[in-house]
Amino acid sequence: MPDQKRSYVEGATDVPLIDETIGAYFDSMVDRYADREALIVCHQQIRWTYRDLKERVDNLASSLLRLGLEPGDRIGIWSPNTAEWVLAQFATAKAGLILVNINPAYRLIELEFALVKVGCKALILAPGFKTSDYIGMVNTLAPELAESEPGSLGAERLPELRLLIRLGDEKTPGMLNMGDLLTPATSSELDQVQQIGTTLRADDPVNIQFTSGTTGLPKGASLSHRNILNNGYFVGEAMRLTEQDRLCIPVPLYHCFGMVIGNLACVTHGAAMIYPSEGFDPEATLQAVAAEQCTGLHGVPTMFIACLELLQNKCFDLSSLRTGVMAGSPCPIEVMRRVVDKMGMHEVTICYGMTETSPVSFQSSTDDPLERRVSTVGRVHPHLAVKIVNETGEIVPCGTVGELCTKGYSVMAGYWNDEEKTHEVLIDGWMHTGDLATIDDAGYCNITGRSKDLVIRGGENISPREVEEFLYRHPKVRDVQCIGVPDARYGEQLCACIILQEGQSATPDEFKAFCQGQIAHFKVPHYVRFVSSFPMTVTGKIQKYLLRQQIAEELGLVAEKTA
Repeated sequence: MPDQKRSYVEGATDVPLIDETIGAYFDSMVDRYADREALIVCHQQIRWTYRDLKERVDNLASSLLRLGLEPGDRIGIWSPNTAEWVLAQFATAKAGLILVNINPAYRLIELEFALVKVGCKALILAPGFKTSDYIGMVNTLAPELAESEPGSLGAERLPELRLLIRLGDEKTPGMLNMGDLLTPATSSELDQVQQIGTTLRADDPVNIQFTSGTTGLPKGASLSHRNILNNGYFVGEAMRLTEQDRLCIPVPLYHCFGMVIGNLACVTHGAAMIYPSEGFDPEATLQAVAAEQCTGLHGVPTMFIACLELLQNKCFDLSSLRTGVMAGSPCPIEVMRRVVDKMGMHEVTICYGMTETSPVSFQSSTDDPLERRVSTVGRVHPHLAVKIVNETGEIVPCGTVGELCTKGYSVMAGYWNDEEKTHEVLIDGWMHTGDLATIDDAGYCNITGRSKDLVIRGGENISPREVEEFLYRHPKVRDVQCIGVPDARYGEQLCACIILQEGQSATPDEFKAFCQGQIAHFKVPHYVRFVSSFPMTVTGKIQKYLLRQQIAEELGLVAEKTA
């Protein structure tokens, strides 16, 4: 008998990697698609061609250099989705600066940590977003700002921060306005940008993205031009993007989903980037798809669930839709089916990855059978290798659950200024994701959960994802998350937290009866709680550790001490 096939896969290498910087590749695409629409921002009433976009990008890059920033300096951006975000993304890349993405949901302590951790010399910020007063928070951290000349801040708590650039027309003491930096650059300034471009390399860091920090302080993943430019390109290839496509991007730009799977997938194919609103709004999203005749739509499962719910009561012309990406958290099979059936996204793809891998490692293909697309995250991306290993690091047979590890061009250089955390996850070039997965004989991957999400009840391992998928079959369920809560006898018990469909009511016993005889007895939720929402990050990822704490407190149980 031959040995059973091992859970190790390598991506295709017939299409070579792009060995250019983001700025150089961007310029080449502008040369090809100068008069095609590049960026439409509905809430700002902006509509730019690739030529328009390049002119503004070059002006901003020139201004940043004129203000004293130098290649390698870190510049933060703290803003919801705006045209200025895109300008910052490409202008910093052309000027050799490292863009630091600041989560729009960050508050004082998190903002201070991020700026100090990577030594930001400059910060681009919106006045605020939702309930957050960004300018107020910056002034709290740096009261010296009010008496400072723009560009010469000296703040005790933010020792390396010198320059603040605010969005909007209002003036703020100590800050410059972004609009003033978009005035036409001189020919010598444009020459300087071009000259710097010739000194940059594909492996240079261009972006720092902070992980969500759900298990401690956030870590800044250092990503290069090669990392994210190629990842965006191959995501677009899997979606079959062309210059004819128009992609609706309601996911946050501060996250890889927005700026890589969205922006860079578009720019590497000459497609149009379309932002419906500052933050996700299902009605604005569907209106943008209809008005702009979008061919693609990105979102996490919770976003698609909200859009599907809205479609029950309102009509939108979604006939132009064909593709998009559903990612960011495990994609419920039933939700995926409804997206295909109700929204016409017959070529929608599933992606799996993480910030540290730029982000995508696996993606389904537009021509994969629907059953494959709704039950797996597809096959490995080009130029990457993935293995599934057990606790001792040995590669497991196909179909066996283990930890997913990724190797290749997409893997980050490391966490910025944090060798210890880097060495914990990067071992011999392999990124240890902490995610549990299987790979089948055909190379398709299925994510079964995070190792820390496993519920261990009296020695029985329960995959929350498995029980969630079963509960989605109940017609009254809009969304569901299963978690483990403390139990004196069994160690943990399973709790199902359910958001009901609008207008529905139910009892816990109704759902327990639905499970009885259908799944193993130890997988039947011991507790069923009805909730109106889940605690989430700004990217739409559900924070299970907060949900566990919340439910444990409500049930009068001893909450976990750590995430």
